[in-house]
Amino acid sequence: MSEPAQKPLLRPLKVILLTLLALVIYLGALVWTMPLGWVWHVVAGHLTLPQGVSVHQVEGRLWRGAVRATVMGRDLRVGWALQPVAWRDRELPLHVTLESRASQLQGEASLRQDGGLSVAVRGQIGVMEFEDMIRQSGGALIEGDIVIDRLQLAWLDGRVQSANGLARWPGGQVSWPAGDRYEQADLPALQASLAERAGTFALTIAQQGQSEPLAEAGVQLDGMMDLRVYKRLLDLVGAPWSDAASPGDVVFRVRQPLIPQGGF
Repeated sequence: MSEPAQKPLLRPLKVILLTLLALVIYLGALVWTMPLGWVWHVVAGHLTLPQGVSVHQVEGRLWRGAVRATVMGRDLRVGWALQPVAWRDRELPLHVTLESRASQLQGEASLRQDGGLSVAVRGQIGVMEFEDMIRQSGGALIEGDIVIDRLQLAWLDGRVQSANGLARWPGGQVSWPAGDRYEQADLPALQASLAERAGTFALTIAQQGQSEPLAEAGVQLDGMMDLRVYKRLLDLVGAPWSDAASPGDVVFRVRQPLIPQGGF
């Protein structure tokens, strides 16, 4: 009786499959550990950044890195880290951070297969960091920080698709232009809510724990802002007004671009 022929341990097909598997693992490890600086050096010459945006430094790896940039006169550091544990179908989940001189935001972002982007962040905004922008637009300047409890935004094809959020301010001194001088007053704690209404994004400011608005701003998709100030805000700061007006009457209204001409 003849002995059965032994099959070779590595047949040609198995060798090819193992080679392909090793190549995939190698390429994956190469992409995962690739220095972000090298990637930026390769692609920087082929990118056109928006006006007012310049990149100074990149650091880290492709899937866990940071960019230091200037955006319309503000120095920012934007960081991200891939969240493989939270990987969802057709989405790329990232933990993101954004830091400037006096502001910090952190949260989660998702890049979708259709090119859309959604973010959910929280943190605080140092108001004095934007003093020049506020004074240029003729707005009121408050002291201290604004705490953002929730801010959720979604973009698709370069346009904001949805926006909602909640922020609060602990109260303090506020100043606003009045002719050739500035008036000042002390305000209690305030809250701001952002929601969608009839195709616009509505920002409502009220005292914490109260629903009656002190001021409202409607921002349209083209960047135009419609600002309304109610008499109850004048009552709160002690500014004189006609006794015939009720607290819910609009005493000031202006429509202008959200970002003034020339940027920040």
